[in-house]
Amino acid sequence: QVQLVESGGGLVQAGGSLRLSCAASGRTFSNYAMAWFRQAPGKEREFVASIDWSGVSTNYADSVKGRFTISRDNAKNTVFLQMNSLNPEDTAVYYCAAGRSWVLTTGRGYDYWGQGTQVTVSS
Repeated sequence: QVQLVESGGGLVQAGGSLRLSCAASGRTFSNYAMAWFRQAPGKEREFVASIDWSGVSTNYADSVKGRFTISRDNAKNTVFLQMNSLNPEDTAVYYCAAGRSWVLTTGRGYDYWGQGTQVTVSS
């Protein structure tokens, strides 16, 4: 089992920045690819970004490419999502997930999930 706890969400004005963190415990963190997903009210959960076990390979949804950066610190069992140039369309609950492969962009590819952290961007 891997337990994931997100933090860092909040309310920010359009154009602002937030940094989300996801702390992992349980099985060896560095064995897992990590990802961020989000779900806005009334919408399906969508892929945001993923990173391989080493932190070298990353993948981003087109909607966040160039604005968001995913990174990880295996020594601290933590994955991050730096979000810049936020806009109201980024408002959602953000979830981190641990899984088998960083190339997977659907939720079915990830085995463990956090409880989510709310990000609200005001216009």
